[in-house]
Amino acid sequence: MKSFPILRLLYPVVVGICLCSSLWAADSRNRPNLVLIIADDMNWDDCGACGHPAIRTPHIDQLAKQGLRFEHAYLTTNSCSPSRSSILTGKYPHNTGAEQLHWPLPPESKTLAAALKQSGYYTAAAGKWHLGDAVRDHFDRIYEASTAGFVLPPGNEGEPAKMIAAQPSGCEDWEQAIDDRPRDKPFFLWLAALDPHREYSEGALDPPHRHADVIVPPHLPDTTDVREDLRLYYDEIGRLDTYVGKVMRKLEQQNVTENTLILFISDNGRPFPRDKTTLYDGGIRTPWIVRWPETVRADVTTNSLVSAIDIAPTFLELAKIDKHTTDAMQLEGHSFAPVLSDPMTETRQYAFAEDHWHDYEDHARCVMDQHFKLIRNDYVDLAATPSADAGRGLTWQAMLRLQKEGKLTKEQQSCFVSPRPQWELYDLMRDPGELSNVIDDPAYQSVRNQLTQTLATWTAETSDYLPSQRTPDEFDRVTGEPDHSVRVRPRPSKKEMFGTNGKY
Repeated sequence: MKSFPILRLLYPVVVGICLCSSLWAADSRNRPNLVLIIADDMNWDDCGACGHPAIRTPHIDQLAKQGLRFEHAYLTTNSCSPSRSSILTGKYPHNTGAEQLHWPLPPESKTLAAALKQSGYYTAAAGKWHLGDAVRDHFDRIYEASTAGFVLPPGNEGEPAKMIAAQPSGCEDWEQAIDDRPRDKPFFLWLAALDPHREYSEGALDPPHRHADVIVPPHLPDTTDVREDLRLYYDEIGRLDTYVGKVMRKLEQQNVTENTLILFISDNGRPFPRDKTTLYDGGIRTPWIVRWPETVRADVTTNSLVSAIDIAPTFLELAKIDKHTTDAMQLEGHSFAPVLSDPMTETRQYAFAEDHWHDYEDHARCVMDQHFKLIRNDYVDLAATPSADAGRGLTWQAMLRLQKEGKLTKEQQSCFVSPRPQWELYDLMRDPGELSNVIDDPAYQSVRNQLTQTLATWTAETSDYLPSQRTPDEFDRVTGEPDHSVRVRPRPSKKEMFGTNGKY
């Protein structure tokens, strides 16, 4: 056989390319598929797996039965789009450039999806988007949920407008997104529901929940209207659960369950007064369930504290993303990957959360561990008005009537209080409903001092700031109806944001 010098020269190169390709392929097979399921406005304990005895969530319960449930999981904020932006970028809301509701992520944003895509993952988002246009190309494909069908007819004077068309679930394309993925790549799926976000109407679940199923928390009055409002909320959680089951079955049909990590969370809490848009657990604590048969032991609960800002660094670590990439993203969270193999491991001592403009102006911060929570209210002159969609709902309208009649308890009046205390401290073990502010109790003085210093340190380390200008309310604080004069809220300049007194 003749020898060709050029082939001898190219041989090492060809072998090298083949070897690298082989190693990359092997590495791709070893890297887990990542599926993030995000409920929209679901309270942390409103499913069977987290202790609710009446809401029907068999598939979420199965997810927990087959995986690891985090008892102490927190979001970085109490509002929809800022929460999602924080998760996707791995930054606290005040550092994303999208801390107020509906503000899009800036074009220069570095995201979890983009890093995974660049490393060889197929990335797709299906359902609620709510992140702006600048980061759409960070995903290979987006299936965006329709929000058509909302009809708000005028009601009688003093009556809230009601929905006459059901909101879609937002989960309709989840199965399609799994089917459309290429089979030669690991995948990252961002599956975002519209359930159980308001507005509510009949028909979300068959058979529906009953008024007798409803458990009314003590900060809400137990009336027929409130039970009806909560019943419809339960139904949308039940509808979401059916789609979680479809995702699990689809992954099983494709034989990829063993090396697929599913993380189920919510973007913020229940859309009711004193829940969503507050820094109480009803606004920022989230269900957090991880199923990954290859690594995570089944039917286990951990007390390890975790924050939504930890999702990006964890997923990037599991995907074996180069450290230079993660450093360039300037991630502000900590990987909770060690907890997945050892639920007794602790990866953080404290979690932090923020309150920004959401329909109405507000500004607050909090720090918590598994035992205590400290809240700092910066705009004490403003009442803790619930979100506008909750304001139009049956519960808030009932509370407005009862407040006029003097029939609300002290705990049920918190959304009306103005001025508010600047500081609130809660013993979460003894007072899980956060109904007794112990900030002035001498027995908690050392806890107050420790958490105050911890919050001050975090403020400095993350370059947090107090805006020098307030953002106008966009809705009426009583009726929840829009004020069209302030519908457009462009992000102010740095000078406008900071002014001369913007820093803490």
